[in-house]
Amino acid sequence: MTRGARDESGVAQAAAPPLQGEPQAPYEDPHATPYEDPGALRVSTQGLPRWLDPVVEAVRTVRPTQLSRFLPPEDGRGRQSAVLVLFGEGPRGPELLLMERAGTLRSHAGQPSFPGGALDPEDGDPHTTGPLRAALREAEEETGLDPAGVQLFGVLPRLYIPVSEFVVTPVLGWWRDPSPVGAVDPAETARVFTVPVADLTDPDHRVMAVHPKGHLGPAFTVESALVWGFTAGVIDRILHFAGWERPWDRSRQVPLDWRA
Repeated sequence: MTRGARDESGVAQAAAPPLQGEPQAPYEDPHATPYEDPGALRVSTQGLPRWLDPVVEAVRTVRPTQLSRFLPPEDGRGRQSAVLVLFGEGPRGPELLLMERAGTLRSHAGQPSFPGGALDPEDGDPHTTGPLRAALREAEEETGLDPAGVQLFGVLPRLYIPVSEFVVTPVLGWWRDPSPVGAVDPAETARVFTVPVADLTDPDHRVMAVHPKGHLGPAFTVESALVWGFTAGVIDRILHFAGWERPWDRSRQVPLDWRA
C-alpha cells in the first residue's frame, strides 16, 4: 500500500520484490496434463505460451500480503467466491477477459470485473477444487464461455472484499481454445469485452481512482470503461510482479461516482 494513502481496493502498491516459496495452491500440479473437460479440474502450466512465464512465476512466488491488506478473516467469516482471470491472445497480442456488471445489481453494480461469483455447494471444497469449478461455472453462466477451452494454470491467495464480505480466490487461466462470449443474462451482465495487456500497461491508461470517502486505488481507463476496485487491484499486482508494469503518473486522479 502506498504510504500516506488509503487504497480503496486494499491492494498493496509497495514495490516489494517477490519472495521465493512454494505454490499457494495446494492442489496445483505443475506436471499434470492440461485441462481437458469441465469434469477434469486440473491446474497445469504445460503448453502455455512463453509470454505467460512471468505470470506463472509471479503466481508461484507471491505472498498474500503482497497482494492486499484485506485478507480473509481468521474467524472464517465471509462468503467463499472465485473469479476467473483469463488470459487470451487477440489481434493486438495478449489480452484479458472482463465483463461489466449490470447496473441494477445489489453488489458492485455497473463495475467492470472478472467473471466470477460465490461458490455453490456442488462446487466442492472451497480450500481445494471448489474455486476452480466455481470460476469456470460462473464464467460460463455470465459470458457464455466454453470451459473446455480454458487451461487453468494458477491460483492466487484468497483475498477479502470488506464491502461485500466476499472471500475471493483468483483463478488464472489460459484461453487455449477461444469461444464466442457475450452477456448471457442482461439482468446480471451489461457487456463482455477483452482488454489488450498493452493497453493495461500503457501509462496513458493508468490513473488513481478516488472514492467519495477518500479511498485511493489503481484504475485503468480502457475500452470505454473505468476498471477500478478489486479487479483493478488484482490486475495492478499481476502487472507489477510479472515485470510488465511501466512507470506511470500516480498523481493522475479520477473521481468515482458518489454511489460507488
